[in-house]
Amino acid sequence: MPVVRYTEDLPSELHNQINSYSEHFRGSRTLPSVLQASITFNTMEDEPHAPPIEILNKVDSEPTPPWEFYYTNHIYHAPGVPLPDVVNLRGCDCVGKCDPNSKTCACVKKQKAYFHPNDNGFVYDKTGKLKRGFPGYPIVECNDLCGCDEECMNRVVQHGRKVQISIQKTEEKGWGVFAGPKPIPAGTFLGIYSGEILTEEESAKRGEVYNEYGRTYLFDIDYYHIGDDGMYTMDAYHAGNFTRFLNHSCEPNCRIFACYINEANILKPLLAVYAIRDVGAYEEICFNYNGSYPEDDGDDDEEPGPSQETSNGKAKAPVYQNCRCGAKNCTGERSRSCFETLLQLTLVIGKVFR
Repeated sequence: MPVVRYTEDLPSELHNQINSYSEHFRGSRTLPSVLQASITFNTMEDEPHAPPIEILNKVDSEPTPPWEFYYTNHIYHAPGVPLPDVVNLRGCDCVGKCDPNSKTCACVKKQKAYFHPNDNGFVYDKTGKLKRGFPGYPIVECNDLCGCDEECMNRVVQHGRKVQISIQKTEEKGWGVFAGPKPIPAGTFLGIYSGEILTEEESAKRGEVYNEYGRTYLFDIDYYHIGDDGMYTMDAYHAGNFTRFLNHSCEPNCRIFACYINEANILKPLLAVYAIRDVGAYEEICFNYNGSYPEDDGDDDEEPGPSQETSNGKAKAPVYQNCRCGAKNCTGERSRSCFETLLQLTLVIGKVFR
């Protein structure tokens, strides 16, 4: 059975202790090593072979991002959110590794029947990369009930991050995420947007609080295939990983896809981040907050922007900043901030490929 984690059990001892110290201590240059060690310790079971994450700041004297969250790759369930649906979860009965050309593999059938009516096989190639030009379809991986082994080509997200990245302070966009010394090929899985999964009501309450100080990490799970049946929100403020520091770009090199593994509830996918083009060594890793990507054939006018209303219809006061992503096609117009520290309350990342 999948392990279920609850918001009420979120650890907070380390950041509470750090924040209890003096301002002088919290400016210590030894703190990046403390954060790096805690990241390694907290993820040693789910991504034991992942390269260490480096914390760098060559801009000012702030040694680390604010000590306000527990670093984790897991999802924590807030009150009111249903537990993972394993009753309706189905696995394949393949032996060894799944064949993407199989006519009997339940996972191949599920991927095609649910989300890929005009495609065959899995979404990954033989190297574990997303197929070139893959549009905004949801992804279905083999799960814990499947008979195939851990080396199956349809098990990528569940094996965790494999590439080296760093969290760095930028001059104009707060903290951001950067590739390591090796380029990252297109289609590479980077990580999941982890945190607390909230009901729509709880998300609206937290959004009003976060808006008071102009910073939030709320993401609506609002994809086209989900429809209007319900909506949950992922909140990376109190719990999350490096993906909470991903900045916006009008010319993004990564994208967030809905991914299903040990969950049959279509309303609760994982939010999986992949490179959608080759990322150069030391290049900043960014995605488009507005959910607009050229590989989707939909009309740009139909692309959603950040949500401006709470569940009761009351408008949220947006935080505006001039876009400073630096992309060649960036208009620089006043819009919701590219700063990770000034994100608007809820950034819709789905409803694409209509």
